[in-house]
Amino acid sequence: MRPWIMSLGVAAICAATTPLSAQPAGQPASQAPGQGATQAATPGTPAPAPAAPRRDPFFWLGEINKASTVINAEEGLLDPALAPRIAAGLNQVLRAGDQPNGRRPSLVITFEPLLIEAAGVEATLLHAGRSSQDMLATVRAAMQRDELLRMAEALRRTTETMLRLAEAHAGTVVPNYTNGVAAQPNSYGHYLLGHIAGLERDAQRLREAFARLDRSPMGTTVLNGTSWPLNRDRMAHYLGFPGTVENAYDAAQIAAAEMPVEIGAVATGIALHAGAFVEDVMTQYAGPRPWILLQEGGGNTYVSSAMPQKRNPGLLNDTRAQASRVVTLGIGRAIQGHNIPPGMSDAKGVADNTAVTAGATTLLDQWDRVLKALVISPARALEELNSDWTASQEIADVLMRKYRLPFRVGHHFASEVVDHAKAHDIRPADFPYAEARRIFGETLREMRLPPAELPMGEAEFRDTLDPVAIIRNRATAGGPQPAEMSRMLAAAQARLAAQSGWINERRGRIDAALAGLDGDFGRILARAP
Repeated sequence: MRPWIMSLGVAAICAATTPLSAQPAGQPASQAPGQGATQAATPGTPAPAPAAPRRDPFFWLGEINKASTVINAEEGLLDPALAPRIAAGLNQVLRAGDQPNGRRPSLVITFEPLLIEAAGVEATLLHAGRSSQDMLATVRAAMQRDELLRMAEALRRTTETMLRLAEAHAGTVVPNYTNGVAAQPNSYGHYLLGHIAGLERDAQRLREAFARLDRSPMGTTVLNGTSWPLNRDRMAHYLGFPGTVENAYDAAQIAAAEMPVEIGAVATGIALHAGAFVEDVMTQYAGPRPWILLQEGGGNTYVSSAMPQKRNPGLLNDTRAQASRVVTLGIGRAIQGHNIPPGMSDAKGVADNTAVTAGATTLLDQWDRVLKALVISPARALEELNSDWTASQEIADVLMRKYRLPFRVGHHFASEVVDHAKAHDIRPADFPYAEARRIFGETLREMRLPPAELPMGEAEFRDTLDPVAIIRNRATAGGPQPAEMSRMLAAAQARLAAQSGWINERRGRIDAALAGLDGDFGRILARAP
């Protein structure tokens, strides 16, 4: 190697730019040139993630250089006679990087010496109007874009599993809890649709963040463009971006530091939803007769080393711990990006930002496992409902709706019934009707209302306390009654299909663009001596 080239490489080691090559533990290396396209997906299902190895900074620096070669040669910024030799040198660098233990530099200043060695100093003509600032901002955006699509697919998959569970348990009546206390009966499918609504908002936020990320910074140079007439739109198209970041200062100085914070917030929202779901299941393990548990074995549970009766929910603990990690990482992007002037690279590091999205994807995979491992006992859930007074609010509702009794009177009557029942250890099904009539009379006296008989007959009083009947008789939109469940399940399925289409379209566009770039670059490469 020529001494001045070596000096350039040594200088690069001391560069202040944050390294891009660091990857989370276990993350594979980049995708090779020509491997950008994946096999077309079956309509209605998400396209598979890009084949391993992943597209890393070296890969995207190669794509940018390929696109510069094609565009500049065709638009008069690079001598067409030099383009084949430069293309051959670039191809040599990329192929060498694909070999086991091949060099895959992640910075412009460490990539360029390899290109000069392979194609001569004329290869630096590709650098017309470019800077590490816009090139690395583009590399980071392209990598975050890939990671967001992986996270979107994991989110879609977890939502699909939850939706299948909701369909299977549309009519399963279970207790629901507020303030940590059993509150009302509900359909388990309806409960799950509530969680799905949260995941759908996560997906919406992800799509919105993706749209803001999915703009090419290339051609903005450092912060105010260049005197070279670069074709930014064509560069964006070759790299799979639908457009460019409009303002040159924004591209590498504002948006590049802002997007990791927004993506961190999306990941944090997913983690908060996962943690809430896991903890709701976790509370069942504190009781002697849970109605929902994990299927034992298979890495879901493990036996205590000291207490043979215990089956610890290891998968729930691991999923909750992963959710906490994601919250920590997601909020960390805001902390690291806070209170620094534009132009600093603190919050731009690929390793830190990839850890957020990779962590959220892992969390979603674990949550999916939890959902598939759940064992629900409808009989035990109904037993818990019938052993408590979670249906007591319905007494007040019926007295007001059917008999025009003020709600607070009916509520006070129901509350007194519950107090008497708990003081004498009486279950709802066993409560003496005569006692209910007595309490109703006392309630009217306390409320200074005229004396009257309890308007409910004994059969109606007992039917009012039936959890299954309560669910069946709900009348408002969005409730757990069968007609509304059918409507909401169908709507959720349609939205899930739309999410699959969104993922497929974005992946297809990126893969098609990279395949087109490979084809155009290949035609120049074919003319190399």
